[in-house]
Amino acid sequence: MQELYRGANKIIDHIIQANMPQKAVRDALKNHKFTGNIYLLAIGKAAWTMAQAAREELGGRIKKGIVITKYGHSSGDIADMEITEAGHPLPDENSIAGAMKALEMAKKLDKEDELVFLISGGGSALFEAPLEGLTLDDIIDINSQLLSCGADITEINMIRKRLSAVKAGRLAQACAPAKVFTIVLSDVLGDRLDSIASGPAAPDMSTVQEAMAVIEKYKINLCNTVKEYIKKETPKYLENVETVITGSVHKLCRSAAEICAELGYTPYILSAEMNCQAREAGRFISSIAKEICLNENTMDETTSISKIDISTCTSGIKKPCAVIFGGETVVILKGNGKGGRNQELALAAAEGITGLDNILIFSLSSDGTDGPTDAAGGIVDGFTYERLKEKGLNIRKYLDNNDSYNALAAVDGLIKTGPTGTNVNDVTVILCK
Repeated sequence: MQELYRGANKIIDHIIQANMPQKAVRDALKNHKFTGNIYLLAIGKAAWTMAQAAREELGGRIKKGIVITKYGHSSGDIADMEITEAGHPLPDENSIAGAMKALEMAKKLDKEDELVFLISGGGSALFEAPLEGLTLDDIIDINSQLLSCGADITEINMIRKRLSAVKAGRLAQACAPAKVFTIVLSDVLGDRLDSIASGPAAPDMSTVQEAMAVIEKYKINLCNTVKEYIKKETPKYLENVETVITGSVHKLCRSAAEICAELGYTPYILSAEMNCQAREAGRFISSIAKEICLNENTMDETTSISKIDISTCTSGIKKPCAVIFGGETVVILKGNGKGGRNQELALAAAEGITGLDNILIFSLSSDGTDGPTDAAGGIVDGFTYERLKEKGLNIRKYLDNNDSYNALAAVDGLIKTGPTGTNVNDVTVILCK
């Protein structure tokens, strides 16, 4: 079992380092031709890391820079840049203050200027300017409802962007006639530019009808002012934006496969598009893990990194193996506990692998923050369930109370990395000897 945990720790360290954005940002800037004055705006959980890389590449050519990131995600001053830390997953006064400074800078740009816009996940909460007639309380209320109802990130951002003066391409509109060169670190399945950070520099692909369908689907309560904005169409065309995507969940899964192979585990990427309830994903993944664990097939010399369809029989998977899933699950909040989607997934998986001594499952968010906690995710093995029982802890009661953090903390099942400086979605791995 110790060997499995050592391997898991090495995999976690590798995938975080392999998905840091510095080199990708520098390469994107090297390949772009700048002809005028350069300004910079960075938003998201990886904003500090990306802005630092841009400063190293462009140096004093940057006239002014604004960086807006989550509390605790800044690593110090960056020359010529103003750094603001703000609220996540819910916006706060600093989210608005930072966005207003960015809008002020954007509106002063002219056709000789160019904005380098660095976007990473978390930008929807960190970068906010409510439209006229709306307040921060209005934004927090609807965000809270969306985050707790089980809506996925695309659905959530479909609503958020309609209430903001900086989302849905409106930041890019404010920059015109200046050009906007956008470098995106994607944390959204399918890399939808209008959904990543709610698309401040991307035309909105969604429609009023789709937005209203989300409201009806999840029975979201809206005040009259919010209803009116939901019914208004958003910008559908921008001519002053060029965009480069530098990272994604697919790269995250590939980097996991690479290190697993180096450690002697045959890697199988089962899906990089996982999008469902966290506890259901955990239970399903544990059933796959159990099938593999009890499978007598072993690795032979012809086995290599493989990608198999979800419907493929697990008998084709050879041990020792690592089965990899990428994506972003959701949590429907019914209790008042503490946790995040990766912790809930891991805790839900624990019961299904009870008694198996050659298997381990971990799930983590690449940004180092899983929900409103200081954990990146959770890790469980075949004896986690029994350890919880020995402590008098009922796993199902903890799941029902959405209290995965405290359950996992009791059995040393939390993964804590601290803020990583990157953000390319979540990864779940089954390790089986």
